[in-house]
Amino acid sequence: MSSRSGSLLQRQRPPNDADLAAIPWLALLAPADYDYVLPEIKVTLAQEGDVICRIGRPVTYWFGVVEGLLKMSSDSADGKTMTFVGVSTGGWFGEGTALKREPYRYNISALRDSVVAGISIEAFHWLLDHSIAFNKYLMRQLNERLSQFIAAREVDRISNPEHRVARTLAGLLNPTLYPQTGNTLTITQQELAYLVGLSRQRVNVALKALEAQGTIRLQYGGLTVPDIQKLT
Repeated sequence: MSSRSGSLLQRQRPPNDADLAAIPWLALLAPADYDYVLPEIKVTLAQEGDVICRIGRPVTYWFGVVEGLLKMSSDSADGKTMTFVGVSTGGWFGEGTALKREPYRYNISALRDSVVAGISIEAFHWLLDHSIAFNKYLMRQLNERLSQFIAAREVDRISNPEHRVARTLAGLLNPTLYPQTGNTLTITQQELAYLVGLSRQRVNVALKALEAQGTIRLQYGGLTVPDIQKLT
């Protein structure tokens, strides 16, 4: 998207072919359901720092990441920000909130400039009522998301920086939640530090230790994981 001015709504545009190819559940739909939802899909550019979903706001869209990196977080009573999970390319989020039509209990913000897609809450519930394939996709999503949140809680209790970084990377490379990612992750050390809850310097040391063990291979702008299972 060329324009970087204005609000998220003002930057909204129809999806192009590349956007549609990056939406994992779209290809699962029956032709009639696909034809219904296609005009409902909107795409926008979330600039670094933009808040896509805010605590207390009503849910109006179900969102996914076409390209980029978002974080799910909340602010505690003492003003500290707690990051729950990162949402990388190919990931769709907030289905629990959309199902219940309740206000958001978390913030979703962009860690970098990201292309974000969404369908209206009405289209989301229409698919629930008409598409078995969409329901199966959501069931897998909810199951994996539950496992991801349990893992994120476990990470909070881990004091070893290498283990914290490894488990966070495993979450970002989950093949069910983020099918577009594969075993190569585009991420900076600062972005990873935000998600892990450590300083960039400690994340750097942990990444080098994981590379020395053969668990990851560092490269410019990110890393590759030969065997994702070794991260857990």
